Amino acid sequence: MARKLRRARRLVVDAGNVYMWSVRHRHTRDGSGTHDCRTTLSLWREGTQQRLAVVFREGPGRAVSGGYLTSGAVVSGGTWLNLHEPGVARRFLDAATARGLLPDTPRTVETDGWPLLEAVAGDVPAGPAG
Repeated sequence: MARKLRRARRLVVDAGNVYMWSVRHRHTRDGSGTHDCRTTLSLWREGTQQRLAVVFREGPGRAVSGGYLTSGAVVSGGTWLNLHEPGVARRFLDAATARGLLPDTPRTVETDGWPLLEAVAGDVPAGPAG
């Protein structure tokens, strides 16, 4: 049975801290034909409108899900992560919290995900489990 990867999921940090998270992929083109391919990990405290959008845009040496990669995949150099994995989402939440990136007012804050990828990769396997 296929799970619904786009739905918001709960991430329990401790009894007083419950976060929600979701992963989305989007392709857009502007009037000049420029193509933007991105995958976004959204994190927010349950019951609030304080959302952090961790955005991964495709670029030289960097790939995101869509086409040949599985849903939620982000790849840079030898680092491969699947944003649909709860442990990966938790690592991004911890890294964002440590850097003070989570908004403290009802709004959405967007941040580049690639610098955070290096911080959370640590001992995560370099490729998908076979």
